[in-house]
This record gives sequence, structure tokens and C-alpha cells, in this order.
Amino acid sequence: MSAGERGSATGGSGIAGSRIAELALVGMAAIWGATFVMVQDAVTVFPVFTFLAYRFGPAALLVALIFPRPLAKLGRAGWRAGASMGVFLTSGYVFQTFSLQRTTASNAGFITGLFVVLTPVLGALFFGRPASRLTWIAAAVSAAGLFLLSGAGASLHLAGDVLAFAGAGAFALQILATGDAVERHHAGALLAVQLGVCGAVTLVAASLLGQLDVPPSRQVWVALAVTSVVASALGFLIQTYAQSRTSPARTALILASEAAFAGLFAYLLNDERLAPLRWAGAGLILGSIVLLELAPRWRMSARNRPGA
Repeated sequence: MSAGERGSATGGSGIAGSRIAELALVGMAAIWGATFVMVQDAVTVFPVFTFLAYRFGPAALLVALIFPRPLAKLGRAGWRAGASMGVFLTSGYVFQTFSLQRTTASNAGFITGLFVVLTPVLGALFFGRPASRLTWIAAAVSAAGLFLLSGAGASLHLAGDVLAFAGAGAFALQILATGDAVERHHAGALLAVQLGVCGAVTLVAASLLGQLDVPPSRQVWVALAVTSVVASALGFLIQTYAQSRTSPARTALILASEAAFAGLFAYLLNDERLAPLRWAGAGLILGSIVLLELAPRWRMSARNRPGA
């Protein structure tokens, strides 16, 4: 069921709730886009697995402290669902963070955004979630925008970009797994388990590699604080909450704006210049989101007109 269909079923308050959730997703996409540059700078001087462990461990603890009762009541099925979400999320961030050592922040952001196309494809193939025609049209427009944002393929860095694409696939699976789980379990409890899995897996990896260490600079501390509290605890709480009110395909389309924000902040913070072609790509991505948001309203208005 799409967000529009959910809204129709629950009345005006349902529509308003889904719109608020989706606007919150746009805000988090902007914050996640800004963290590409921050993380890229941090992992040039600090090991990837250690950074991820220190990012997700405190975030998991914070969410667990906010939702202790729902977490205590989460059954075995809920723990399994949260763990699978955590495995996909861990894979996505490991691929993405390693890619930032081998490609530009803007490229990593743009290619990661391909989860907008992979989500409806994988959803139809493995989760029995057929997407609407409008979603496919918006996904195609967004994919074209991502192609232009990458410089029409002219600025690719093979190793880093392949890792970023693998991360995009993992993020698509995480969105689908979340959409499936929040229909049956408490969003906050699921998030605590998901982030806990991320923190535990990366902590074990960092320990085995002998990479556990104290962050060497204020820059790394700031990156950890922002990515742990804001981007992880708050960000994924908003995503998990929003997915109880909208579909995985719509979530992916809205979060595709992260790529455009990544390019914007790469320009503002790292002086990574975007050519007009890339700005056109950013416009297509944002346009696909506007299309997805406004088209259901246009249809509803047309149906409600006298004589329609």
C-alpha cells in the first residue's frame, strides 16, 4: 500500500501524518548528505571499522535508553527482524565508508543514491512489494538525475564507485527489511537492535584487526558526535518512524535527495565543484520527489471536484 493509499484509508490525519514523516525524511537526507564530507575527512586519519563502531555503539545505547520497555517486550521475531536490518545497514556503511577512501564524496553520494532504483526492483523480486507506475516513473527520473550528477559517467573511480554501488544495494535491502518489520514491531525497539548489531559487528572487526584506538583529533571527535547522535540515533529513528507511514519505495525516492545534498555540501565544505550538468541532475532528483509528493494530491483534487 502506498502512502497515498494509507492516507485515504485513515482520513485527513493519515495524509497529514505521512506528509510530516516524508518532510522529516527530506531533512534527514540533508543531514546525511552533509556527513559524506565529514566522514571522508575522518577516515583518512582513523580506521573505518573503529569509526563505525564508535558511531553506532553509542547510538544504539542512546536509543535503548529512550525505548527500554518496548525493547524489553520485543519478541524473538522482532530481534530477528532488527538483526537482519542491522546486517544490511552494517554492510551498506562498510561498503560506503571504504568507498570514501577511494572516490570523491560527491561520487559516493551520487552512486549511493542508486538505492532509489534498486529498492522497487529488489522489493518486487524478493519482498512481494510491487511498486506503482508513478513510483517507477519517479525512479527513472531520479536515476537519470543520478547519471547526470556523476558527470554522465565521466568522473568515475572504479574501485571506490563499485564499493559505493554495493553499499547502495545493501541500503535498498535495509529499507525493504525496515518496511516489512515496522508493520509488526515497535520502531524504537527495532532501531535499538539494528544499531546494536552495527556497533557489535564493527567493534569485533576493529578488535580483530587491532585497530581499536582513541580518536586522534577534534575533527574525528566532532564527526563521531554528529554521525552517532544526529545522523544515526535521530536519523534512523525518523526513517523507521516514517516507514510505518509510507512505503519503502517512497522512502527510497525521498532519501535519494541525499545524493544532491552530498554534492551541495561537497562543494560548500570541500570545494568539489559541480558542473551545470551535475546541477541539472540534482534538479531531476528533487523534481522526482516533488512529482511523487504532488501527483497523488492532484489526483485526489480531481476526484473531489464537482462533476468529476
